Amino acid sequence: MLLWILLGVCSLAAAQQRSSSYSGEYGGGGGKRFSHSGNQLDGPITAIRVRSNRQYITGIQVRYGTTWSEYKGGSLGDIEEIFLHPGESFILVSGKYSTYLRKLVFTTNKGRVFTIGKEYGNSFNGAPLFPNTVLRYISGSSGSVIDAIGFHWDYASSNCVHCAK
Repeated sequence: MLLWILLGVCSLAAAQQRSSSYSGEYGGGGGKRFSHSGNQLDGPITAIRVRSNRQYITGIQVRYGTTWSEYKGGSLGDIEEIFLHPGESFILVSGKYSTYLRKLVFTTNKGRVFTIGKEYGNSFNGAPLFPNTVLRYISGSSGSVIDAIGFHWDYASSNCVHCAK
């Protein structure tokens, strides 16, 4: 009897689908560490602000549900804002980096593509490992610029009524 229970628990665990993954970290080793892991509890990503100057991505801020995260980075450069449509999510983030982050390209599940920054440095493609997963939150390091960034992927959140698909 105990053997059947153990086999049942093991087969249940094997049947559970994995969904979360991480891509990164892209950039250098400087700056102060940050993570938006707690912000994802406010809902799915609904908008993003990216500040860039002539050479680098200098700052970033993400809106989870209707709540903006703390701004990370420096104050130099121009800000670009990306607002997602209801049911829209980021499914790929690519870009360029050297010692610092230089370019970000956001692609959504609705086929929209947003490019911010300069075409210089090493290329990266931040993508989820599992199908039907989306960008849930970011982490990285920053000072006067975004030194490095990483992307955390999972199934879309269903706890944001305003953001429902």
